[in-house]
Amino acid sequence: MKALLEAGVHFGHQTHRWNPRMRRFIFAQRNGIHIVDLQQTMDLLDQARAFAQEVTAKGQKILMVGTKKQAQDAIREEATRSGQFHINQRWLGGTLTNFATIQSRIDYLVRLEERRARGEFARLTKKEGLKLEAKMAKMERYLGGIKEMTTLPGAMFVIDVGREQIAIAEARRSGVPIIALVDTDCDPELIDWPVPGNDDAIRSIRLVTSQIANAALEGHNEWLANRGGYSEVGEDAEGATAEADDAEEAPRALSAEEELLAAEDEPEPDETGDDAPEADPAGGGEPVDEAQVAEDEAAESAGSPRP
Repeated sequence: MKALLEAGVHFGHQTHRWNPRMRRFIFAQRNGIHIVDLQQTMDLLDQARAFAQEVTAKGQKILMVGTKKQAQDAIREEATRSGQFHINQRWLGGTLTNFATIQSRIDYLVRLEERRARGEFARLTKKEGLKLEAKMAKMERYLGGIKEMTTLPGAMFVIDVGREQIAIAEARRSGVPIIALVDTDCDPELIDWPVPGNDDAIRSIRLVTSQIANAALEGHNEWLANRGGYSEVGEDAEGATAEADDAEEAPRALSAEEELLAAEDEPEPDETGDDAPEADPAGGGEPVDEAQVAEDEAAESAGSPRP
């Protein structure tokens, strides 16, 4: 309870921004701000942890999603520490509902990395080499956290239900259970394992994310033990806690993110709470450009390194 208080997990949004479906998780309101009932947060976090451990104990992995600025570092670091998948830059429409196309992009990235490792880039012209390096950097930024994901994840953990509603719609359509940190402006009925709390403060995000990561790591080690092995995942980060991050609460405004696979990089409008785009139940959003996929693969097969 003390750790939750110190991390500011109990601070919700302004009362006029609330979602009435969060009523049962609200303890009080002070100075125009809703206060979350931390006793319920503790109980529901324990349930979410138990479920996360159950998922990874079966040999499955959790996809951790948080693309807002406040969540990016925590999602990447905790997912890496616990050996889970993550998306912390931009959710590409179809990541779950059109996974075959996403997988083709991942395969293309892996092939480019293999070509570079063999020294083939050095045999290209400077312009061609730089173009491929730039393409790889962009693909790594958006796909690096799921590069080893060959099947749908066993569960998905989400920071900011409003911002990630396309990801949530895809998970629900694909039958992937969802764990999420839900603020007072969110709809908890979209989530299988809701954890009520502040989804904007960096320390709150890191605390909850680290708890889910710890549970995932425990389940993974349990799975390995049953198979007669052990894991080195997480050893370097053992004992990591939310208190290690002393950053102040980040502002709710978000800066622009660049597009993946677009012909030109264009700024994207802020997406927070009330302004987030509607989720397309058919797996819409920012789809991968399949024409670009075909063009890249045709160019790769037709082209060869210069002698």
